[in-house]
Amino acid sequence: MNNTGSITRHAVRVADRLEITPDVVMLRLEPTESAALPAWDAGAHIELHLPSGLSRHYSLCSDPRDTSQYTVCVLREEQGRGGSLEIHRDVSVGTKLITKAPKNLFPLIEDAKSYLFIAGGIGITPIKAMIEAVARRGQDWRLIYGGRSLSSMAFADELKAEYGDLVTLVPLDSAGLIDVSRAVASVGEGSHLYCCGPTGLLNAVTAECESAGIGPALHIERFTAPDDKREEVENDPAGFDVELRESGVTVHVGADESILDAVMTVREDIDSSCHEGYCGSCESRVLEGVPEHRGSLMTPEEHDEEGTMLICVGRSKTPKLVLDL
Repeated sequence: MNNTGSITRHAVRVADRLEITPDVVMLRLEPTESAALPAWDAGAHIELHLPSGLSRHYSLCSDPRDTSQYTVCVLREEQGRGGSLEIHRDVSVGTKLITKAPKNLFPLIEDAKSYLFIAGGIGITPIKAMIEAVARRGQDWRLIYGGRSLSSMAFADELKAEYGDLVTLVPLDSAGLIDVSRAVASVGEGSHLYCCGPTGLLNAVTAECESAGIGPALHIERFTAPDDKREEVENDPAGFDVELRESGVTVHVGADESILDAVMTVREDIDSSCHEGYCGSCESRVLEGVPEHRGSLMTPEEHDEEGTMLICVGRSKTPKLVLDL
């Protein structure tokens, strides 16, 4: 659950900035108002507020045991929503930023018999922290890591040097695509598969796992919405009302706006990022009413079981929803 209670913000400054590939910059962030930052576990991410006012989510890729700093990597995306370009062009050592406490929607199960990690491109960032965690515990694991070219793959040389044959690098320009069928076929009983990367890779891995009957052992994290979730959906032209129980106010949600947009007219502190239903930041508890679930983070059944919805994309099947906000 993300949007419950107050949201604590932490002031940080860029203590170090390093271009680790031609398109990936690594930032080391240190607190400016305390000696330590909130603790986190492998798989977690932070929401970073940029000088322009944009906020974006980035996976943490340093050692969770070190709470004196956070490290994130940012891929330059020329056709993105602006956050990565701002970081690459305007953020330098000394720049002051704001972050919220880490959240983990991609948690690492600690008692798996073994682990297969599959990463594509910048998807290596949460996977790197996971690998280091299981390696410290002495557990069995393997990594298959693909990218456009070896020079574009963040941490590729470092991981190969540290872990040797446990790491398989698959640069597209010299080795082609990751053999997803072969990779999934190697997952044994009691093992878990963690995958992060572009939509095509995630879709291929998901399909193979479902075909092999090991869907429950698969854990994925998306950085973009899946293609089949981007279609236009017609909304109820009359709209509906949303009561924010904690705030004591009710807002009307029109056909041409999201619940999130309507709610933020009275609650600017609501946690949000992707606005496409895949990051989970805006997940909110439903107290009354029947939500219409959209988005790819969880199935409608999972949302109903948790009693939550994604307010950036979800709608209402009833004239009124009551949220725990």
